Amino acid sequence: MSKDAYYVTTPIYYPSDNLHIGHALTTTMADTLARFNRLKGKDTYFLTGSDEHGQKIQRRAKEAGLSPQEFVDRIVAGFQNLWEKLDIEYDDFIRTTEPRHKKVVQEIFKTIYDKGDIYKSEYEGWYCNPCEAFWTERQVEEGNCPDCGRPVELVKEESYFFKMSKYADRLLAHIEANPNFIQPVTRRNEMVSFIKQGLEDLCVSRTTFDWGIPVPINEKHVIYVWFDALSNYVSALGYGSDDPRFDRYWPGARHLVGKDIVRFHTIIWPTILMAADIELPKEVFAHGWLLLEGGKMSKSKGNVVDPLVLIDRYGSDAIRYFLLREMPLGQDFYYSEEALVNRINVDLANDFGNLLSRTTSMINKFAQGEIPAPGDEEPIDVELRELALSIPAEVDKALDKYDFSQALQAIWRLVNRSNKYIEETAPWSLAKNPDTRSRLGTVLYGLAESIRFATVLVSPFMPNVPDKVFAQLGVQGQSRLATWDSVQSWGSLKPGTKISRGNPIFPRIEWKDEEEAQVEAPKAEVKETKKVEETVPGVAQISIEDFAKVDLRLAEILAAQRVEGTDKLMELKVRVGEEERTIVAGIAQYYEATELVGKTIVIVANLKPAKLRGIMSQGMVLAASQGDRLSLLTVERDIPSGAKVK
Repeated sequence: MSKDAYYVTTPIYYPSDNLHIGHALTTTMADTLARFNRLKGKDTYFLTGSDEHGQKIQRRAKEAGLSPQEFVDRIVAGFQNLWEKLDIEYDDFIRTTEPRHKKVVQEIFKTIYDKGDIYKSEYEGWYCNPCEAFWTERQVEEGNCPDCGRPVELVKEESYFFKMSKYADRLLAHIEANPNFIQPVTRRNEMVSFIKQGLEDLCVSRTTFDWGIPVPINEKHVIYVWFDALSNYVSALGYGSDDPRFDRYWPGARHLVGKDIVRFHTIIWPTILMAADIELPKEVFAHGWLLLEGGKMSKSKGNVVDPLVLIDRYGSDAIRYFLLREMPLGQDFYYSEEALVNRINVDLANDFGNLLSRTTSMINKFAQGEIPAPGDEEPIDVELRELALSIPAEVDKALDKYDFSQALQAIWRLVNRSNKYIEETAPWSLAKNPDTRSRLGTVLYGLAESIRFATVLVSPFMPNVPDKVFAQLGVQGQSRLATWDSVQSWGSLKPGTKISRGNPIFPRIEWKDEEEAQVEAPKAEVKETKKVEETVPGVAQISIEDFAKVDLRLAEILAAQRVEGTDKLMELKVRVGEEERTIVAGIAQYYEATELVGKTIVIVANLKPAKLRGIMSQGMVLAASQGDRLSLLTVERDIPSGAKVK
């Protein structure tokens, strides 16, 4: 095995219908891990594919008037089209109808049979067709599948059985000796409890349909779908042949799965491997579900979100970012298009995109369009540099435990600190004084280098961002600036590089209503006059008539609570005169809910209401900020709520 080999897999998806956004989540996670480990220089292999056998496929094909192979060929082509549009870069796409897979499945079956761990008997019990799973009487919940909740059917047929129960103690010992084998810990505890309740022997063949791999010792039977499907992880590496990939990658195998199929991957699959004398995978990580208001997304329920529509509307980078940023470690999260638009506007357009736009604008304006040479450093510059140098290790640590959201939060700490650095250093003021030109060079160089750091680190998550950013920084095609080594030290950008400022890389989205969102065309750049620069740089002047349109009022905070699933938003209940309103404000990082109640604050009372995270916000809170500090605007005397601010 290569010392740095890294093998990551997704489940192989069932081609009974097109994939939904939940499948895109798992595959994006795996693709990001593969890209990140390649960035670090590891020998990486990424596998995905399709699980094409089983009774459900045979039934669906018959309904469509197609052969099973014709049916799956059409659906699988759709899988591959989706992965291309989502910028998924897999090394192999395994199909269980391929000869290379069938050969391995039959070899593993025969090996275990010859060992005496597969025997023929008769099965009578409950079967869930959508899940392709058998259940005992005690496992069925009021006639429904314990996994998906749908009705099961009574099945009786001759079958081959695998002595899974024989390996229960050995599997428990392995889990205890390798605590990271099943992640997160909640799933590990669930599986340990399941095993300790007692394992049944596993039905591994069927005779009531023929769309499957024939049992090598009795071709009246076909190998049951899970024994067939799970073997893809080794068949794709050429197990049992002279293919060197198996010995090279398999010991570093990491399976990414949804929590609904963790039992198959952490109990059935390991016991099959034990019986076949094959080493177990290194880790299995089970993520939570992506939920709608109606519950878990399901192709059979029809409550799905088409990722192709979202990619066409918002672009693959934005979809990838949203999925990875929103998913809490091992837990479920609720999807809404409004939440997606909010992430695009706040994190991508406001934070990252605006940082790039402001920096390139100032380099154009104050440094003749060239990245300036840095001068002497002050403590604030050292702070920015040291933060940038600490982020790669944080991202590495977070992704090692599959915490994609935490990794992105770490990168955004650098993005947000860089935005605050602009306000604190005020480059527009430095540019006015010849004595501070050297200082200006340090600031502008530091901003450009911080953007480069953030761009390199975000590249596994959003693979199209580097080309866009590097084109504006004037370093497109300079691969040495996009490596892992390049973010281990500060100062790789070459002073004197001519930048090429362009349009916003993430245009803001105008959210119209719950059904429709529209991307705004990038706004034309407005050149500031000298008079404006002398007042507040970057802020256009308005007339008294313009100001009169803004209705500023005092409001008393009656109640406050954090918005669930966010780290910035606070839901406020306020009284404005005799009226009560709800306002969502991005102040949760600066105030505890308890200290807000009773405060009298200033709000924009005539702002058009907008829905944020499903909450209708009826106004805007005013606050002052500088650096890491933020303070709500209040009044020094006792003036009642509803009073107009002039």
